[in-house]
Amino acid sequence: MDTIAWRPRQSSLQAAGSLPSPSQAANGHPHGMREAVGAWAVTIALGVAACLFASTSAAAELPAYTLVAKDGRLTPAVLDVPAQTRFKIIVRNDGSEPIEFESLQLRKEKVLAPGAQSFVVIAPLRPGEYEFFDDFHPDSGRGRIVAK
Repeated sequence: MDTIAWRPRQSSLQAAGSLPSPSQAANGHPHGMREAVGAWAVTIALGVAACLFASTSAAAELPAYTLVAKDGRLTPAVLDVPAQTRFKIIVRNDGSEPIEFESLQLRKEKVLAPGAQSFVVIAPLRPGEYEFFDDFHPDSGRGRIVAK
């Protein structure tokens, strides 16, 4: 019975011959193990950095609407936004108690400590009204998004 050895897939850089695998380096590849591991680390770091930059810059370019929470109230109570457009809501807690921005219809929630600020990204909406509220102050902290 023949034994079949498992081999990992080659990356495109390995296939092109420009990046040895750690096993090649350990088996006498001219670049050595240290250089191979270093090259792999740089490749992975560049890939991660590219993904982070793309997601950060995409959120920064979105139309933004600011919602301020203070003393159990959300201001403005109505956010008018264009329909079929992705946008972000910057939620700022100017109050002395924590808040939780929440929208059941949009499936979004964000808890903020006093003095904190964050944002939620909203997918393109069909024309209509979408409610949001402060889950820690449900009686007074209510509002809606109107997509036109």
